Amino acid sequence: MNFAVLVFPGSNCDIDLYKAIEDSIGEPVDYVWHTESDLSKYDCILVPGGFSYGDYLRCGAIAQFTNVMKSVVKAAEEGKYILGICNGFQVLTEARLLPGALLRNNGMKFRCHQTALKVENNTTAFTRDYAEGEIITIPIAHGEGNYYCDDATLKELQENKQIVFRYEAGSNPNGSLDDIAGISNKAGNVVGMMPHPERAVHEILGSADGKKMFTSILSAWREKHDAAAIR
Repeated sequence: MNFAVLVFPGSNCDIDLYKAIEDSIGEPVDYVWHTESDLSKYDCILVPGGFSYGDYLRCGAIAQFTNVMKSVVKAAEEGKYILGICNGFQVLTEARLLPGALLRNNGMKFRCHQTALKVENNTTAFTRDYAEGEIITIPIAHGEGNYYCDDATLKELQENKQIVFRYEAGSNPNGSLDDIAGISNKAGNVVGMMPHPERAVHEILGSADGKKMFTSILSAWREKHDAAAIR
Protein backbone atom coordinates (compact mmCIF):
# COMPACT_ATOMS: atom_id res chain seq x y z
CA MET A 1 0.00 0.00 0.00
CA ASN A 2 1.46 3.35 -1.05
CA PHE A 3 1.09 6.42 1.17
CA ALA A 4 1.64 10.07 0.25
CA VAL A 5 2.38 12.74 2.84
CA LEU A 6 1.67 16.14 1.32
CA VAL A 7 4.07 18.99 2.04
CA PHE A 8 3.08 22.65 1.83
CA PRO A 9 5.22 25.65 2.74
CA GLY A 10 4.63 25.80 6.49
CA SER A 11 3.82 22.11 7.07
CA ASN A 12 5.53 20.93 10.25
CA CYS A 13 3.97 17.54 11.00
CA ASP A 14 4.93 15.90 7.72
CA ILE A 15 7.92 14.12 9.24
CA ASP A 16 5.79 12.92 12.17
CA LEU A 17 3.31 11.36 9.73
CA TYR A 18 6.03 9.81 7.58
CA LYS A 19 7.64 8.21 10.62
CA ALA A 20 4.26 7.05 11.96
CA ILE A 21 3.63 5.12 8.72
CA GLU A 22 7.14 3.67 8.74
CA ASP A 23 7.05 2.64 12.39
CA SER A 24 3.44 1.50 12.79
CA ILE A 25 2.76 -0.41 9.55
CA GLY A 26 6.00 -0.34 7.53
CA GLU A 27 4.35 0.45 4.20
CA PRO A 28 5.95 2.55 1.41
CA VAL A 29 5.54 6.28 2.02
CA ASP A 30 6.66 9.38 0.10
CA TYR A 31 6.74 13.09 0.73
CA VAL A 32 4.77 14.81 -2.06
CA TRP A 33 5.37 18.51 -2.68
CA HIS A 34 2.41 20.83 -3.20
CA THR A 35 3.34 21.46 -6.85
CA GLU A 36 2.76 17.83 -7.85
CA SER A 37 -0.33 17.01 -9.89
CA ASP A 38 -0.18 13.21 -10.22
CA LEU A 39 -1.24 11.14 -7.21
CA SER A 40 -2.22 8.03 -9.19
CA LYS A 41 0.51 5.97 -7.49
CA TYR A 42 -0.95 6.42 -4.02
CA ASP A 43 -3.65 4.50 -2.18
CA CYS A 44 -3.83 6.85 0.81
CA ILE A 45 -3.09 10.56 0.95
CA LEU A 46 -2.21 12.18 4.25
CA VAL A 47 -2.58 15.95 4.72
CA PRO A 48 -0.43 16.93 7.71
CA GLY A 49 -0.65 19.55 10.41
CA GLY A 50 1.29 22.77 10.60
CA PHE A 51 0.73 26.25 9.24
CA SER A 52 0.36 25.91 5.47
CA TYR A 53 1.24 29.21 3.84
CA GLY A 54 1.56 30.75 7.29
CA ASP A 55 -2.20 30.39 7.90
CA TYR A 56 -2.69 33.65 6.00
CA LEU A 57 -6.29 34.61 5.14
CA ARG A 58 -7.68 31.54 6.97
CA CYS A 59 -6.08 28.28 8.00
CA GLY A 60 -5.87 26.10 4.90
CA ALA A 61 -7.39 28.75 2.65
CA ILE A 62 -4.39 29.11 0.33
CA ALA A 63 -3.39 25.43 0.30
CA GLN A 64 -6.73 24.50 -1.29
CA PHE A 65 -5.64 26.18 -4.55
CA THR A 66 -2.44 24.16 -5.04
CA ASN A 67 -1.91 21.66 -7.85
CA VAL A 68 -1.76 18.75 -5.44
CA MET A 69 -5.14 19.55 -3.86
CA LYS A 70 -6.83 19.39 -7.26
CA SER A 71 -5.47 15.84 -7.46
CA VAL A 72 -6.62 15.11 -3.90
CA VAL A 73 -10.18 16.05 -4.90
CA LYS A 74 -9.93 13.65 -7.83
CA ALA A 75 -8.50 10.90 -5.60
CA ALA A 76 -11.35 11.36 -3.14
CA GLU A 77 -13.88 11.00 -5.95
CA GLU A 78 -12.13 7.76 -6.95
CA GLY A 79 -12.63 6.40 -3.44
CA LYS A 80 -9.02 6.61 -2.27
CA TYR A 81 -8.40 7.16 1.42
CA ILE A 82 -7.74 10.76 2.47
CA LEU A 83 -6.82 11.74 6.04
CA GLY A 84 -6.37 15.36 7.10
CA ILE A 85 -4.95 16.07 10.54
CA CYS A 86 -5.13 19.46 12.29
CA ASN A 87 -4.15 21.95 9.55
CA GLY A 88 -4.88 19.11 7.14
CA PHE A 89 -8.46 19.01 8.46
CA GLN A 90 -8.69 22.75 7.86
CA VAL A 91 -7.39 22.29 4.30
CA LEU A 92 -10.01 19.59 3.62
CA THR A 93 -12.86 21.85 4.77
CA GLU A 94 -11.54 24.74 2.66
CA ALA A 95 -11.38 22.39 -0.35
CA ARG A 96 -15.01 21.36 0.37
CA LEU A 97 -14.04 17.73 0.78
CA LEU A 98 -15.54 17.95 4.26
CA PRO A 99 -18.36 20.21 5.49
CA GLY A 100 -18.07 22.96 8.09
CA ALA A 101 -15.20 25.16 9.21
CA LEU A 102 -12.60 25.40 11.97
CA LEU A 103 -12.77 28.60 14.05
CA ARG A 104 -10.57 30.08 16.74
CA ASN A 105 -10.57 28.13 20.01
CA ASN A 106 -13.21 29.57 22.31
CA GLY A 107 -10.56 30.51 24.87
CA MET A 108 -8.54 32.30 22.13
CA LYS A 109 -5.44 30.36 23.18
CA PHE A 110 -3.31 27.74 21.46
CA ARG A 111 -3.97 24.39 23.15
CA CYS A 112 -1.28 21.68 23.23
CA HIS A 113 -1.86 18.64 25.45
CA GLN A 114 -3.27 15.13 25.59
CA THR A 115 -7.01 14.76 25.05
CA ALA A 116 -9.49 11.95 25.60
CA LEU A 117 -11.49 11.06 22.49
CA LYS A 118 -14.52 8.82 22.12
CA VAL A 119 -14.68 6.67 18.99
CA GLU A 120 -18.18 7.38 17.68
CA ASN A 121 -17.99 5.43 14.43
CA ASN A 122 -15.73 2.40 14.12
CA THR A 123 -17.05 1.33 10.71
CA THR A 124 -14.81 3.66 8.66
CA ALA A 125 -11.58 2.54 7.02
CA PHE A 126 -9.76 4.72 9.56
CA THR A 127 -11.34 3.36 12.75
CA ARG A 128 -12.16 -0.31 12.18
CA ASP A 129 -9.50 -1.49 14.67
CA TYR A 130 -11.13 0.50 17.49
CA ALA A 131 -14.21 -0.51 19.47
CA GLU A 132 -17.28 1.68 19.19
CA GLY A 133 -17.36 3.95 22.22
CA GLU A 134 -13.68 3.30 23.00
CA ILE A 135 -11.93 6.14 24.83
CA ILE A 136 -8.49 6.86 23.41
CA THR A 137 -5.77 9.35 24.29
CA ILE A 138 -4.55 11.52 21.40
CA PRO A 139 -2.71 14.87 21.70
CA ILE A 140 -3.91 18.17 20.24
CA ALA A 141 -1.89 21.21 19.14
CA HIS A 142 -4.04 23.94 17.61
CA GLY A 143 -5.34 27.47 17.89
CA GLU A 144 -8.21 27.08 15.42
CA GLY A 145 -9.82 23.75 16.25
CA ASN A 146 -13.31 24.92 17.10
CA TYR A 147 -15.45 22.95 14.63
CA TYR A 148 -18.55 24.75 13.41
CA CYS A 149 -21.33 24.06 10.92
CA ASP A 150 -24.95 25.13 10.52
CA ASP A 151 -27.84 23.22 12.11
CA ALA A 152 -28.81 21.40 8.90
CA THR A 153 -25.25 20.16 8.36
CA LEU A 154 -24.92 19.05 11.98
CA LYS A 155 -28.15 17.06 11.69
CA GLU A 156 -26.85 15.43 8.52
CA LEU A 157 -23.52 14.55 10.17
CA GLN A 158 -25.35 12.98 13.09
CA GLU A 159 -27.85 11.03 10.99
CA ASN A 160 -25.22 9.72 8.56
CA LYS A 161 -22.79 8.72 11.33
CA GLN A 162 -20.20 11.10 9.90
CA ILE A 163 -19.03 12.16 13.36
CA VAL A 164 -16.05 9.84 13.78
CA PHE A 165 -14.55 11.20 17.03
CA ARG A 166 -15.86 13.37 19.84
CA TYR A 167 -13.97 14.85 22.75
CA GLU A 168 -14.93 12.94 25.86
CA ALA A 169 -17.84 14.60 27.66
CA GLY A 170 -16.64 17.51 29.76
CA SER A 171 -13.19 17.69 28.13
CA ASN A 172 -13.87 19.75 24.99
CA PRO A 173 -10.69 21.87 24.65
CA ASN A 174 -11.81 24.38 22.04
CA GLY A 175 -15.61 24.85 22.11
CA SER A 176 -16.15 22.59 19.11
CA LEU A 177 -19.83 22.12 18.21
CA ASP A 178 -21.31 18.89 19.61
CA ASP A 179 -17.81 18.07 20.99
CA ILE A 180 -16.74 17.12 17.46
CA ALA A 181 -13.07 16.15 17.09
CA GLY A 182 -13.24 14.41 13.72
CA ILE A 183 -15.68 13.83 10.85
CA SER A 184 -15.91 11.95 7.56
CA ASN A 185 -17.52 12.61 4.21
CA LYS A 186 -20.68 10.70 3.32
CA ALA A 187 -18.72 7.98 1.51
CA GLY A 188 -16.46 7.46 4.52
CA ASN A 189 -13.18 7.59 2.57
CA VAL A 190 -12.24 11.13 3.66
CA VAL A 191 -11.66 11.89 7.34
CA GLY A 192 -10.50 15.07 9.04
CA MET A 193 -9.59 15.41 12.70
CA MET A 194 -7.93 18.00 14.90
CA PRO A 195 -6.04 15.65 17.30
CA HIS A 196 -2.75 14.13 16.11
CA PRO A 197 -2.76 10.30 15.92
CA GLU A 198 0.73 10.37 14.38
CA ARG A 199 2.00 11.71 17.71
CA ALA A 200 0.50 8.75 19.55
CA VAL A 201 2.09 5.65 18.03
CA HIS A 202 4.50 4.78 20.89
CA GLU A 203 3.93 4.57 24.63
CA ILE A 204 7.08 6.65 25.12
CA LEU A 205 5.12 9.54 23.55
CA GLY A 206 2.42 9.19 26.21
CA SER A 207 0.05 7.01 24.19
CA ALA A 208 0.08 4.44 21.40
CA ASP A 209 -3.66 4.83 20.72
CA GLY A 210 -3.10 6.53 17.38
CA LYS A 211 -1.43 3.46 15.89
CA LYS A 212 -4.79 1.79 15.29
CA MET A 213 -5.72 4.50 12.80
CA PHE A 214 -2.89 3.42 10.53
CA THR A 215 -3.42 -0.32 11.02
CA SER A 216 -7.11 0.28 10.26
CA ILE A 217 -6.31 1.98 6.95
CA LEU A 218 -3.98 -0.84 5.94
CA SER A 219 -6.43 -3.61 6.80
CA ALA A 220 -9.28 -1.83 4.99
CA TRP A 221 -7.13 -1.39 1.88
CA ARG A 222 -6.01 -5.02 1.94
CA GLU A 223 -9.60 -6.21 2.22
CA LYS A 224 -10.65 -3.99 -0.67
CA HIS A 225 -7.59 -4.93 -2.72
CA ASP A 226 -8.05 -8.66 -2.15
CA ALA A 227 -11.73 -8.46 -3.09
CA ALA A 228 -10.83 -6.67 -6.34
CA ALA A 229 -8.19 -9.31 -7.10
CA ILE A 230 -10.71 -12.11 -6.68
CA ARG A 231 -13.11 -10.41 -9.10
